[in-house]
Amino acid sequence: MARDPLDPKGLIREAFRIDGIGAPECRSIFLDWALSLPAGADPKDSIRTMLAQYGDQPADHPMTLTLHEGLADIAPAARRGGRAGRLRGD
Repeated sequence: MARDPLDPKGLIREAFRIDGIGAPECRSIFLDWALSLPAGADPKDSIRTMLAQYGDQPADHPMTLTLHEGLADIAPAARRGGRAGRLRGD
């Protein structure tokens, strides 16, 4: 089997093969996979490619759900206080 340039370690492939895998394990695998993407690769395009490649997997598989979560836009964290806020009385 040829190595997948977007999944050279086979992390996503193996996640779909593990019986009884849960969401926490899939999130951990996803993070490792995302950190291993080739330099310059667009993460969202890479996720879409993985979803297309494994489109025959159940829609409710934890890795499918994790990949879909990876496409969601994450709002930037709001500043919550800190020393400067206490000094101003915020």
